[in-house]
Amino acid sequence: MTEVAVLGECVADAFAEGRPEDGELTLRLLPGGGPANTAVALARLGTRTRFLGRLSRDVFGEVFRAHLRASGVDLSDCVTASEPSTLAVAALDGDGRADYTFHAEGTADWAWSAAELHRLRLDGVSCLHTGSLALVRPPGGRLVEEFLGRAARSATISIDPNVRPALVDPATYRTALPRWCAVADLIKLSADDLAHVWPGRPLAASCDALHEAGAALVVVTLGEGGALVSQRGRRAEVPAVVTQVVDTVGAGDSFTAGFLHRLGRDGHLGGRLDDVQFGVVVDAASFGAAVAARTCAVVGANPPWATDFAGAPMI
Repeated sequence: MTEVAVLGECVADAFAEGRPEDGELTLRLLPGGGPANTAVALARLGTRTRFLGRLSRDVFGEVFRAHLRASGVDLSDCVTASEPSTLAVAALDGDGRADYTFHAEGTADWAWSAAELHRLRLDGVSCLHTGSLALVRPPGGRLVEEFLGRAARSATISIDPNVRPALVDPATYRTALPRWCAVADLIKLSADDLAHVWPGRPLAASCDALHEAGAALVVVTLGEGGALVSQRGRRAEVPAVVTQVVDTVGAGDSFTAGFLHRLGRDGHLGGRLDDVQFGVVVDAASFGAAVAARTCAVVGANPPWATDFAGAPMI
């Protein structure tokens, strides 16, 4: 059976309830963080999933562990960290899109050491997915990048940069993307990510640049516009699945999980993705869109389970 390892952060997503003008707010805390969201979604869909993270001993860390385990994620290779958990306070706009304020200095997620990464097991892993802040935040970001190079010898590599300009200068991503493409088989970004990294550049030109740097597959999520799939010059648009949007938190992470789950189900993870038929890639993106839509229909990053698709041919 395909097994996917996901390396990255868990974040406490805090949603404010109340009115600031009243001088008081209540924060509702839910487990989040792009990589952790992807791991949860993969496991709920039925993919064997191993999370590689640094989980704090604090109360948020305990919430993360409970959430991941309840979703079926293997935590046996997680590091128990003395540093605190990362906190992100989310403000939702009228379309349910979140704008985050991060409290991330000195937190557990970014403090990977070379020794910790060396101890991580990848036996039996068909795909390693990572990205977001764990790949760019010091001191561990470059060490994680080196780890990807070693993992690529035996596993498909998937990266979601998940650009966070409030915490990391977009120029950092612009510089790093060619290095990531050189090792990655799949690069998944949002249109907003690309707008931060290459302002004004057409999506097709951005895809071409990522392919030229080495990525076999590029997927760009477009929100309500669906997704653009690009495989070395062949492109197709995949429509979004219509849903009543509560918020879009975790939608991109769920899309990635659906995409990887479908590729794994059909036996395409475990090596390079250069020769995967284009129709297979488009089909995987369509399933990713269905998973993302169900995530948008609920509060926070709460992706669907395989049973939610009972009777549908997609799973």
